[in-house]
Amino acid sequence: MTTDLRPAVPEAPALPSARGPLSALVLDLLSAPPGTAPGRTAGTPDAWGEDLQLALYLCYELHYQGFDRVDPAWEWDPGLLALRARLEGAFLAALREAVGDPGPLPQVVADLLVEPSDGTGPSYHLLAHGERWQAREYVVHRSLYHLKEADPQLWAVPRLPHPAKAALMTVQYDEYGSGRPERAHALLFAQMMADLGLDTRYGHYLDTVPAPALAVVNLMSLFGLHRALRGAAVGQFAAVEITSPPGAARLARALERFGASPAGTLFYREHVVADAVHEQLVRRTVLDPLVAGDPALAADIAFGIAATGTVEDRLAGHLLDAWGRGRSSLRAPLADGPPT
Repeated sequence: MTTDLRPAVPEAPALPSARGPLSALVLDLLSAPPGTAPGRTAGTPDAWGEDLQLALYLCYELHYQGFDRVDPAWEWDPGLLALRARLEGAFLAALREAVGDPGPLPQVVADLLVEPSDGTGPSYHLLAHGERWQAREYVVHRSLYHLKEADPQLWAVPRLPHPAKAALMTVQYDEYGSGRPERAHALLFAQMMADLGLDTRYGHYLDTVPAPALAVVNLMSLFGLHRALRGAAVGQFAAVEITSPPGAARLARALERFGASPAGTLFYREHVVADAVHEQLVRRTVLDPLVAGDPALAADIAFGIAATGTVEDRLAGHLLDAWGRGRSSLRAPLADGPPT
């Protein structure tokens, strides 16, 4: 008896609806032949707004699975890249303004190792007094990234020297199942979605998630796709790997409280164990040798860590504010959720 381990080819998602003139422009372009993109647009977009974040996500997704009926040649279209650069400039400027001076890298990393004492984040809420519809919404927000985990961070690998390159790949090997395709984290996340009665198709909820969730994913792509931001990409990776085990443990217990099966909690249970090891690997075999070889990267890594905290805090604030008012945190509520 043999087991067919051929990976399923993900179906490219359909293009979403526009959320303003910038995203409408990008959508119109992607529906046309390549070579028609203007390099500039009028106006100053809101870097945190729905319109810019969706437009930027559309541009970035061309480097991943793309979209149904969109010519793959758009990925490297010079006009669209010029437009994307303007969107990226606005987003990056907003991130730097929000972060300010993150402080020296050793202190920034040390702060990551301290679990916040206020207990006010989404994982605390879901465990203590959350409802099942809120857990389903939380998973929908996270689906745009976790169904392609950890693809954005792979962009950093060819931009790093050894031994940091090899150490980062050691962690990434676990993200993709450690040689067992069925244990890839993206597939474990899809199992959890199915257990919660959610659609597991890649990119299915793009029309549903708001700007704060898009910004979390866009941050990863922004850092990963630019060699000049390789330090920030490592910082983003470090922030996630160092801080995720306690939150993952809370989320696994919350899902159990909502009646999830073992398959429905495996994704977070896996991260409790794996990321506890990854935290040590990232600090000692990625950050330390990387900064030792190129001390100038320390400030960029610190910025990446702080910027990750900024976008995560914005998403957490959006979730808790909506749920606190008894409203859906999504642009369109799920079947069992309250109105937006």
